[in-house]
Amino acid sequence: MRADRPSALRARWLAPALLLTALGGCAWLVPHLEAPRLAVIGVRVRRADFWQQQLEVRLRVRNPNPVSLPIEALNYTLTLNGQRIADGRAAQRFTVPAHGTAEFNTEVTANMAGALLGILGDGRHRLVHYRLRGKVELAYGLLRELRFDERGQFRLK
Repeated sequence: MRADRPSALRARWLAPALLLTALGGCAWLVPHLEAPRLAVIGVRVRRADFWQQQLEVRLRVRNPNPVSLPIEALNYTLTLNGQRIADGRAAQRFTVPAHGTAEFNTEVTANMAGALLGILGDGRHRLVHYRLRGKVELAYGLLRELRFDERGQFRLK
């Protein structure tokens, strides 16, 4: 009976050790991707009334990675001049080439009851500070989302 005890003890430690080794080996399968860099290029008011403003937001996505990014959707919160304007979702699929850029428009609805006019003013070449936070959902791959938090400024046209 004593001869079985060392082999049973070895088996008891060998299975978890193999499992940990296998799981640790999976880390190299998941690529290390940097989050894309997003920039607000401009914001245009499409429709506005006292209760809602329909905005068209032009975004630029820069991919800092050596592989292309197949973007399925983009979820974000847009803050202009310190005021949270809107939460948006761009659900159009596109690919940003390796070390390349892509631009697209997305529409958001701001429910601010006139606060937008205070933020954007009369629209004559005013500098607007923004913060864009959220996540990029990738269309495929082991890594399915990348978070971003960008700040910048743009001039109203």
